[in-house]
Amino acid sequence: MKKQTMSTRTLTTLGMLAALALVLVSIIHFPIIPAAPFLEYDPADIPIFVGAFLFGPAAGFALTVIVSVIQGLTVSAASGGVIGIFMHIFATGTYVLLAGTIYKKNRTRKGAVLAMAAGSLAMTAVMCLWNLIFTPLFLGRELGEVAAMLIPAIIPFNLIKAGINSIVTYLVYKPVGDVIFRNEAKAEKNA
Repeated sequence: MKKQTMSTRTLTTLGMLAALALVLVSIIHFPIIPAAPFLEYDPADIPIFVGAFLFGPAAGFALTVIVSVIQGLTVSAASGGVIGIFMHIFATGTYVLLAGTIYKKNRTRKGAVLAMAAGSLAMTAVMCLWNLIFTPLFLGRELGEVAAMLIPAIIPFNLIKAGINSIVTYLVYKPVGDVIFRNEAKAEKNA
């Protein structure tokens, strides 16, 4: 019975994190690189990163897929559709799988910083590849034009976005985790 209760609480928490991610992307999104206005910063990854650190990389990836699909069909439907859904899954999924795995093995502040740095760099590298594949389709541009955007736009954008979201995650993870696990402990004690 306890295992089922824990699972229900975990699913509820992940659902709340998904909802928060969708609210954040619906109210905060703006371009940060003038040369590529289609690349918009949004803080939706912060709750996803928190979920990956709280519950592990598999939960973080599941959260990524759910948020990406809902976001792509609703909030961001006009800015990429199916391509946008896949790009978000590739970008955020890479981050949460790598960072979540590193942090799961080393749950310290140093481990968190290492996980976030590795996740940010991996996300940036992966998005270079996927932008070369999908951006010509999305924007209808030649591959050479997209390749020319890597250094001045695509790489800085992904580093900035992942960096900002990592810093905010680092600042909010501990307080959020303390609240979640404190409430979970109280619920188990009262059960």
